[in-house]
Amino acid sequence: MKITNKQILCIGEVLWDRLPSGAKPGGAPMNVALHLNAIGQDASIVSRIGHDQPGQELKTFLENSGLSTEFIQLDEKLPTSEVLVHLDENNNATYEICEPVAWDNLQLTESLAEKAKKSGVLVYGSLASRHQQTRQTILKLLDGDALKLIDVNLRKPYDRRELVEPLLEKADIIKLNDDELLVFAAWHGKQNLDEKELTQWLAGQYRASLVCVTKGENGALLFCEGRFHDHPGFKINAIDTVGAGDAFLAGLIAALFDQKNYDEALAFACATGAFVASKAGATPEYKMDEINAILYGNEREIETT
Repeated sequence: MKITNKQILCIGEVLWDRLPSGAKPGGAPMNVALHLNAIGQDASIVSRIGHDQPGQELKTFLENSGLSTEFIQLDEKLPTSEVLVHLDENNNATYEICEPVAWDNLQLTESLAEKAKKSGVLVYGSLASRHQQTRQTILKLLDGDALKLIDVNLRKPYDRRELVEPLLEKADIIKLNDDELLVFAAWHGKQNLDEKELTQWLAGQYRASLVCVTKGENGALLFCEGRFHDHPGFKINAIDTVGAGDAFLAGLIAALFDQKNYDEALAFACATGAFVASKAGATPEYKMDEINAILYGNEREIETT
C-alpha cells in the first residue's frame, strides 16, 4: 500500500485516564498521534477541551510532548473529559466514560476543514461520534480524498449499529479487535463464519482495502489484496493494556509508510503494542531500542497464508 501524502490527522477524544495508579493523559486518537510523532511521522490531533484546569494541564502535556495544539478547540461550557479506568486481575482495562464533555462538541471550522483537505490520512474512531455534533463534524471531514482509517473503539452504550456503521462505510482501512469483529458479524447474521472468513467478509461488506484484527496477547491478523497475514504476538510482562492498541496502530501506519511488506508491518505493530502494554499508562516515554528488543529478540515465526 503506497501512500504519497504522509500528513496524518487524528480526530476525536482527548482526556484524562484516571487509573488506580494515578491520572494519565489518554484518548485513542491522541495516543495514536503521540506514538506516530515519536516514531518520526507528521501527525496532528483534532479535539476539544474544557476551559478548566484539567484542560489546561492536558494542553500543556501535548505541548511538552511536541504535538501541535492548533486544532485543540476550547469549550466554555463543557468540561475536559475524564475516564475512570478499572483493571482486572490480568491488568486488562475497562472504562467508565463520563458525559457530556468537551469533545462531544467538536466544531467544523474553516481552518479544520482546510487541514483535513491537505492531509493524506485521516484517523478516526467510533467513540467520538457518540453525540450528534461531533459525529456530523467527523463525517464532513471524511468527505475529502484522504485515505480514511477507522480505529474502531466500541464502548457501551455507544456501540449501536446506527452510530458506528456510517463510519465504517467511509473507511478505506478498518482496525478493530476480535470482540468487535463478532459484534459486526452479529449485525449481519454472520456468526457461523470463522475469524478469517469474517475478516474477509468485513472487507467486502464495507469495501475496505485493508482490515486488521487485533487479538490481544495472541497477536493480530491482517487482510489485504486478497491475502491474509498473521502474527502470533510477543510474550511480555504486561503492566496494563491501556493504549496498547493505539500504539499498535501507530506502528502499523509507520511501517506501511516505510513501504515494509505486510508481514514486517504487522510484526512491528505487534512489537510497538507489546512495548506499551509493558509500561504504565497509554503514552510511556517512547524507546525504539526496547521495541527493537521485543521485535528482534523475541520474534516468533510469522505465518502468511
